[in-house]
Amino acid sequence: MTEARACGDEDPVRDPAGRGGPKRASARAGWGPVSLMRRSLQARVMLTVVLVSGVSLAGLGIALTEQVRSGIFDARVADVLKEASRLATSAQETFDASSVASPITAETLARDTVGSISSVGSSARAVSLLPPDDAGPGAISAIFTDPQLWDVASPELREAARSGGGQVWQSVALPAAASASAAFNSDDSAGDGADDGADAQDGAQVSAQISAQIRTDAVAKESAAGTSPGVAVAQSVTLMATPYVLVMVYDLSPEQATMTLIAHVLAVSAVAVVVIVLLVAWLVTHQAVRPVRAAAQVAAKLADGALGERIPVRGHDEMATLAASFNEMAGAMQRHIGQLEDLSKLQRRFVSDVSHELRTPLATIRMAGDLIYAARDRFPPDVSRSAELLANQLDRFDALLADLLEISRFDAGAALLETERVDLRALVGWELEAVAPLAADKNVIVTSQAPDRPALAQVDSRRISRIVRNLVVNAIEHAAGRVAVTTAVSDQAVAVVVADDGLGLTEEQLARVFDRFWRADPARARSTGGTGLGLAIALEDTNLHGGALEVWGRPGVGAVFRLVVPRAQGGEIGRPPLGLGPDPELHRSQAKAEASVEANAAAMAATGAGASAADRSAKPEGDGQ
Repeated sequence: MTEARACGDEDPVRDPAGRGGPKRASARAGWGPVSLMRRSLQARVMLTVVLVSGVSLAGLGIALTEQVRSGIFDARVADVLKEASRLATSAQETFDASSVASPITAETLARDTVGSISSVGSSARAVSLLPPDDAGPGAISAIFTDPQLWDVASPELREAARSGGGQVWQSVALPAAASASAAFNSDDSAGDGADDGADAQDGAQVSAQISAQIRTDAVAKESAAGTSPGVAVAQSVTLMATPYVLVMVYDLSPEQATMTLIAHVLAVSAVAVVVIVLLVAWLVTHQAVRPVRAAAQVAAKLADGALGERIPVRGHDEMATLAASFNEMAGAMQRHIGQLEDLSKLQRRFVSDVSHELRTPLATIRMAGDLIYAARDRFPPDVSRSAELLANQLDRFDALLADLLEISRFDAGAALLETERVDLRALVGWELEAVAPLAADKNVIVTSQAPDRPALAQVDSRRISRIVRNLVVNAIEHAAGRVAVTTAVSDQAVAVVVADDGLGLTEEQLARVFDRFWRADPARARSTGGTGLGLAIALEDTNLHGGALEVWGRPGVGAVFRLVVPRAQGGEIGRPPLGLGPDPELHRSQAKAEASVEANAAAMAATGAGASAADRSAKPEGDGQ
């Protein structure tokens, strides 16, 4: 039996069932968005196209909207200023041409002038004529066409118009429900309105940008629900040597509606462009990715053993060249694999034939050897010793042939299970009784631990017994003095762990521990004469049950083998009932034994030193005599 040891600085664990390589990632991949992005090149390209085109179109749309908004606003403001200048000039000319001698006549003239401005040839929504704050008793009161809009112009705007004498304007927010029809105030209401306007100066809705010519580059946005953008234009006029401020308010709601419509059109156009770009990207990536997917599918089938699969070659482009090269590679692989399979079949056939053919001469040699061995007492000592050696080697030769035949059955796929419901606690106990003489001969203490409940499993008892016997014999042969065998059961599986306190193996040796005919140390003495196939057969028996045989090891600590088999035939083992690592109890016992040996050695050394001192002290007395 081959040596069973493992070691390594990082507690290496070997699972020989996984030597076939990892399963394809596609078999484990999920279907979430993140998983889709990881698995699909086409999805990543389409997402990139959507993000890049969306950001680009959003930036372009914002820039275009601002340019259109600025153009519409500037054009409308230019028209408003031109019209307001014309109306203010006309009003001033009317005031200059009229001969007024009393405030009542002046007020009548002012009302008529404001009414004509509001009703004839003007697009102003409201017109107001506001007196100065320090007006004397002869000045007229405020005149306005819309009570809700007479004070929308800020005090700063009116002061700039009054002091500068030129035309000034500002963007304002207009109440959407304000009436556009003219509603002149009476004398009393005008006076009250003037007083109310003075109190409302601090609550002006828009700050003025005041200078000789106040300009803004943006339309006043709606500051609250129920407001619309507008422009207030103010210019100073003189009546009866008193400066008044003529304020004309213009509504920009039509322009705002136009700009909103343009923004909506741009947004819809951007979405349509993104959808079109997405469709184009899907078509392009589909054409590029489809041959790659076909190659991946064919490669997966080749990996599963369908060596005759090939990629269809269409056209003469780069993908066609790739497909042709891939098919040539697959054909070469198929030929080489076929040659290797033929060679492997020939080797298996040769091993099987040789093993069978050797059975007959071995049987004859064994009969003769048994006769010689039985009569060895009548031979000279050297001949008798030769008879014993012959019997031992015949036993080993017989075991080797049996193992070779078993391996050939595994290779040919002819190994079958004869399952029955077995309590592995009893099976392990029988094997420990069978190896008890070997343990006693090697001075190894074997301990066993099993669960209270039955460890029942549907297994082939002959094969499981062979696995357990192999592991325990290996552990006894290489243990420093103790071997621990533990059995455990879960709802899905039964586990048997065999641990020893031997020397262990290097990591390189661990990687080959289940290889056929491999020994960790070919020069190491083996009292049981193993064939080097024990662990290889144990691994095949485990795989036949759908279980797992793993090994852990570390230099100077020992080795641990764990056998796990499902309780139901063809079932899953799930989480193993036992861990894979050093046995704490085993190594605590080892430490106690080593401490005891060291204490005994120290006591013997102390006793020897005392006797030597006594002898030295007694010697002078003898000389004196």
